[in-house]
Amino acid sequence: MEYAQKKEYEINPQTMALIAKYDDRGQVITQVVERGNRFEITKCPSQVVDDSCRYFASSLEGRILGTKQVTSYTHKPPIVISEAMGIYFFPIISPKRKECSWVAHKYIRSYKGESDHTTTIQFSNGVNLNLPVSVGMFANQVQRTAHFRVILEDRLNAQPEVQETSSERIAETFS
Repeated sequence: MEYAQKKEYEINPQTMALIAKYDDRGQVITQVVERGNRFEITKCPSQVVDDSCRYFASSLEGRILGTKQVTSYTHKPPIVISEAMGIYFFPIISPKRKECSWVAHKYIRSYKGESDHTTTIQFSNGVNLNLPVSVGMFANQVQRTAHFRVILEDRLNAQPEVQETSSERIAETFS
């Protein structure tokens, strides 16, 4: 894996995780884990997520509010970064904390709890990653993200007749 330092980054379909870590000065930075690459960003993970949401015409706050509207999840809600690319992430602690790491839902192959109350994730490409979160909490986040994905993808894949009906109603309103 390559280790380099970058200043700007947008989450993309290759992004598997954004891991919070401390640099030499004690500042929280992000280790980006992509399918075949690892590197660091000089921003905290939630800032990288917010920048990526803004790149796709929203914000982290807007995505969180959207998830709450769709699912009623109020704590550590999963978010969609890009509906078109199917990029869904979830936080392992409160996204308001700089130390919050984020994981891409679609790359998780398996996970297991460790004796030190951490969780080891195995991604679909065979990469393992250990995170400071209990397996129960991690499992809950995986399940909530799956639930959110199903609801949102059902809405996005609604039958064309329903969309045409909505368009017809809008047209009638302005006639």
